[in-house]
Amino acid sequence: MAIGAKIKELHDLLPQGITLVAVSKFHPVEAIKEAYEAGQRIFGESRVQELLIKHETLPKDIEWQMIGHLQTNKVRQIVPFISLVQSVDSVRLIECINREAQRIDRVVDILLEIHIAQEESKTGWRYEELVDYLRSEEFSALKNIRVRGVMGMATNTDDEEIVRADFEQLAHHYNELKPLFGEEFDTLSMGMSDDYALAIGCGSTMVRIGSSIFGDRY
Repeated sequence: MAIGAKIKELHDLLPQGITLVAVSKFHPVEAIKEAYEAGQRIFGESRVQELLIKHETLPKDIEWQMIGHLQTNKVRQIVPFISLVQSVDSVRLIECINREAQRIDRVVDILLEIHIAQEESKTGWRYEELVDYLRSEEFSALKNIRVRGVMGMATNTDDEEIVRADFEQLAHHYNELKPLFGEEFDTLSMGMSDDYALAIGCGSTMVRIGSSIFGDRY
């Protein structure tokens, strides 16, 4: 099935209120153009250099999201145009984004990445450490970031019960944190090509789908 047809099929399949992020990392500009022509406007990238090239080349009404690990020395390059940084996983990164956004008088939307998987190698905040930071004076002083919600990656396993438990845990954290932020805290980003239906059943509002749209990575 062509990329455009896959996009249209996904838009038909996804329940109302679920945002589709087409994960275009490692895929060429031509593939993104096909998805764009089918109506997709939100794309996720994980490498800053690749993102910069695509942003320069492709239509300017695309909403680019950073979904991969972001180094602080690359923040300045994407802050002027990024629509959402999903992978905010440390105090150092959140304060760097705020500082660079303040420099250009912009407020940048972010998600807090929470560690829910069994693999220690995966990034993200430990929940207790995150809560402590969110209640700190240091966090309350940040005026150029807007926390829109949380994101997370489930354990890489075929065991559906483990994946469901991970998603339920992230949804629980999302609901616990929501009163700290109010109505603008509206995004629970979880679920990818293999497990997005399960994630939606657990409360996801945003899914990150790559291989089901673009096929295997280049």
